[in-house]
Amino acid sequence: MEALKECRANLVVYLHPQKAKNVMDAVYRELSSLLFKFNEALDGVVLTYEPKFSSNLAKILPGIHPYFGVRFEAKLLLFYPKPEMLLEGEVVKVGQQSIHIIVLGFASAFIADEDIREDFKYKIKHGKEVYISRSDKKHRIKVGTTLLFSVKSFDEEMLHVCGSLIPTNTGSVQWLERKAEESQADRR
Repeated sequence: MEALKECRANLVVYLHPQKAKNVMDAVYRELSSLLFKFNEALDGVVLTYEPKFSSNLAKILPGIHPYFGVRFEAKLLLFYPKPEMLLEGEVVKVGQQSIHIIVLGFASAFIADEDIREDFKYKIKHGKEVYISRSDKKHRIKVGTTLLFSVKSFDEEMLHVCGSLIPTNTGSVQWLERKAEESQADRR
Protein backbone atom coordinates (compact mmCIF):
# COMPACT_ATOMS: atom_id res chain seq x y z
CA MET A 1 0.00 0.00 0.00
CA GLU A 2 1.41 3.35 -1.07
CA ALA A 3 0.28 5.14 2.09
CA LEU A 4 2.54 3.04 4.32
CA LYS A 5 6.13 4.05 4.75
CA GLU A 6 8.92 2.82 6.95
CA CYS A 7 11.34 5.29 8.46
CA ARG A 8 14.14 5.48 10.97
CA ALA A 9 14.08 8.28 13.50
CA ASN A 10 16.49 9.45 16.18
CA LEU A 11 14.34 10.14 19.21
CA VAL A 12 14.79 11.44 22.74
CA VAL A 13 12.42 10.57 25.57
CA TYR A 14 12.49 12.68 28.73
CA LEU A 15 11.91 10.67 31.91
CA HIS A 16 11.52 11.49 35.58
CA PRO A 17 14.22 9.98 37.85
CA GLN A 18 11.63 7.76 39.56
CA LYS A 19 11.45 5.82 36.27
CA ALA A 20 15.23 5.25 36.23
CA LYS A 21 14.88 1.71 37.58
CA ASN A 22 12.99 0.56 34.50
CA VAL A 23 13.97 2.88 31.65
CA MET A 24 13.01 0.42 28.89
CA ASP A 25 9.42 0.15 30.14
CA ALA A 26 9.16 3.92 30.45
CA VAL A 27 10.44 4.40 26.89
CA TYR A 28 8.01 1.78 25.55
CA ARG A 29 5.18 3.52 27.42
CA GLU A 30 6.11 6.85 25.80
CA LEU A 31 6.30 5.24 22.35
CA SER A 32 2.91 3.58 22.88
CA SER A 33 1.40 7.01 23.45
CA LEU A 34 2.31 7.84 19.81
CA LEU A 35 0.36 4.92 18.33
CA PHE A 36 -2.64 5.62 16.06
CA LYS A 37 -2.26 9.38 16.32
CA PHE A 38 -1.03 11.73 13.64
CA ASN A 39 2.43 13.02 14.47
CA GLU A 40 3.38 16.20 12.63
CA ALA A 41 7.13 15.79 13.20
CA LEU A 42 7.04 12.30 11.67
CA ASP A 43 4.50 13.30 9.00
CA GLY A 44 2.20 10.34 9.55
CA VAL A 45 0.24 8.11 11.89
CA VAL A 46 2.55 5.80 13.84
CA LEU A 47 1.41 2.18 13.42
CA THR A 48 4.39 0.26 14.81
CA TYR A 49 7.72 1.01 16.44
CA GLU A 50 10.91 -0.90 17.10
CA PRO A 51 13.40 0.99 19.28
CA LYS A 52 17.12 0.22 19.17
CA PHE A 53 19.21 1.43 22.09
CA SER A 54 22.86 2.02 21.32
CA SER A 55 23.85 2.90 24.89
CA ASN A 56 22.52 2.55 28.40
CA LEU A 57 23.64 6.08 29.28
CA ALA A 58 21.16 8.86 29.88
CA LYS A 59 21.85 12.57 30.00
CA ILE A 60 20.62 14.79 32.81
CA LEU A 61 19.13 17.86 31.23
CA PRO A 62 20.10 21.33 32.42
CA GLY A 63 17.09 23.52 33.09
CA ILE A 64 14.62 20.63 33.08
CA HIS A 65 15.91 19.26 36.36
CA PRO A 66 15.31 16.50 37.52
CA TYR A 67 14.43 14.92 34.16
CA PHE A 68 16.91 12.95 32.08
CA GLY A 69 16.90 12.25 28.35
CA VAL A 70 17.25 8.83 26.76
CA ARG A 71 18.42 8.85 23.14
CA PHE A 72 17.64 5.97 20.82
CA GLU A 73 16.90 5.13 17.20
CA ALA A 74 13.51 3.69 16.26
CA LYS A 75 12.23 2.00 13.16
CA LEU A 76 8.68 3.22 12.60
CA LEU A 77 5.87 2.24 10.27
CA LEU A 78 3.84 5.31 9.30
CA PHE A 79 0.50 5.75 7.55
CA TYR A 80 -0.08 8.93 5.61
CA PRO A 81 -2.30 8.84 2.55
CA LYS A 82 -1.89 11.68 0.08
CA PRO A 83 -4.31 12.73 -2.69
CA GLU A 84 -4.34 10.46 -5.75
CA MET A 85 -2.91 7.50 -3.79
CA LEU A 86 -4.75 4.20 -3.97
CA LEU A 87 -5.97 2.69 -0.69
CA GLU A 88 -7.59 -0.61 0.09
CA GLY A 89 -10.21 -1.18 2.76
CA GLU A 90 -13.24 -3.20 3.74
CA VAL A 91 -16.72 -1.86 3.04
CA VAL A 92 -18.74 -1.63 6.28
CA LYS A 93 -21.80 0.26 5.03
CA VAL A 94 -23.40 0.91 1.66
CA GLY A 95 -26.07 3.55 1.22
CA GLN A 96 -27.69 5.40 -1.65
CA GLN A 97 -25.63 8.51 -0.88
CA SER A 98 -22.32 6.94 0.20
CA ILE A 99 -20.00 4.02 0.85
CA HIS A 100 -18.22 3.69 4.23
CA ILE A 101 -14.94 1.81 4.53
CA ILE A 102 -12.45 0.82 7.25
CA VAL A 103 -8.78 1.07 6.23
CA LEU A 104 -6.17 -1.00 8.10
CA GLY A 105 -8.69 -1.63 10.87
CA PHE A 106 -8.46 1.86 12.40
CA ALA A 107 -9.04 4.65 9.84
CA SER A 108 -12.45 5.38 8.40
CA ALA A 109 -13.04 6.29 4.80
CA PHE A 110 -16.05 7.80 3.07
CA ILE A 111 -16.97 7.91 -0.60
CA ALA A 112 -19.83 10.30 -1.42
CA ASP A 113 -22.25 9.62 -4.28
CA GLU A 114 -20.68 12.35 -6.45
CA ASP A 115 -17.35 10.47 -6.18
CA ILE A 116 -18.82 7.17 -7.40
CA ARG A 117 -18.49 6.83 -11.17
CA GLU A 118 -21.72 6.76 -13.13
CA ASP A 119 -21.07 3.18 -14.21
CA PHE A 120 -22.22 2.05 -10.74
CA LYS A 121 -25.93 1.90 -9.99
CA TYR A 122 -27.34 1.67 -6.47
CA LYS A 123 -29.77 -1.23 -5.90
CA ILE A 124 -31.29 -3.24 -3.10
CA LYS A 125 -30.81 -6.96 -3.84
CA HIS A 126 -32.30 -9.55 -1.46
CA GLY A 127 -32.72 -6.86 1.21
CA LYS A 128 -29.08 -5.73 1.00
CA GLU A 129 -27.76 -2.47 -0.42
CA VAL A 130 -25.27 -2.84 -3.26
CA TYR A 131 -23.64 -0.90 -6.09
CA ILE A 132 -23.57 -2.86 -9.35
CA SER A 133 -21.60 -1.90 -12.43
CA ARG A 134 -23.75 -1.37 -15.52
CA SER A 135 -20.94 -2.56 -17.82
CA ASP A 136 -20.21 -5.80 -15.87
CA LYS A 137 -22.89 -7.20 -13.53
CA LYS A 138 -20.21 -9.22 -11.68
CA HIS A 139 -18.57 -6.02 -10.45
CA ARG A 140 -20.43 -5.42 -7.18
CA ILE A 141 -19.72 -3.35 -4.10
CA LYS A 142 -21.48 -4.49 -0.95
CA VAL A 143 -20.75 -4.83 2.78
CA GLY A 144 -17.67 -7.02 3.23
CA THR A 145 -16.16 -6.19 -0.18
CA THR A 146 -12.48 -5.25 -0.23
CA LEU A 147 -12.43 -1.98 -2.13
CA LEU A 148 -9.61 -0.17 -3.90
CA PHE A 149 -10.23 3.58 -4.04
CA SER A 150 -8.40 6.83 -4.72
CA VAL A 151 -7.69 9.31 -1.89
CA LYS A 152 -9.19 12.79 -2.22
CA SER A 153 -8.22 14.10 1.23
CA PHE A 154 -7.09 12.98 4.68
CA ASP A 155 -8.13 14.55 8.01
CA GLU A 156 -5.18 14.01 10.37
CA GLU A 157 -7.08 14.76 13.58
CA MET A 158 -9.93 12.32 12.98
CA LEU A 159 -7.93 9.83 10.84
CA HIS A 160 -10.67 10.12 8.23
CA VAL A 161 -10.13 9.61 4.50
CA CYS A 162 -12.38 11.01 1.76
CA GLY A 163 -12.13 8.81 -1.29
CA SER A 164 -13.22 8.44 -4.87
CA LEU A 165 -14.26 5.66 -7.24
CA ILE A 166 -14.03 7.90 -10.32
CA PRO A 167 -10.71 6.46 -11.64
CA THR A 168 -11.21 3.32 -13.71
CA ASN A 169 -8.52 1.42 -11.78
CA THR A 170 -10.70 1.48 -8.62
CA GLY A 171 -13.48 -0.81 -7.43
CA SER A 172 -13.82 -4.29 -5.95
CA VAL A 173 -10.34 -5.80 -5.53
CA GLN A 174 -11.64 -9.28 -6.39
CA TRP A 175 -13.15 -8.02 -9.65
CA LEU A 176 -10.04 -5.97 -10.53
CA GLU A 177 -7.79 -9.02 -9.99
CA ARG A 178 -10.05 -11.24 -12.10
CA LYS A 179 -10.07 -8.63 -14.87
CA ALA A 180 -6.24 -8.38 -14.76
CA GLU A 181 -5.93 -12.19 -15.01
CA GLU A 182 -8.32 -12.28 -17.97
CA SER A 183 -6.38 -9.55 -19.80
CA GLN A 184 -3.11 -11.43 -19.23
CA ALA A 185 -4.66 -14.62 -20.60
CA ASP A 186 -5.89 -12.72 -23.67
CA ARG A 187 -2.38 -11.37 -24.34
CA ARG A 188 -0.91 -14.88 -24.35
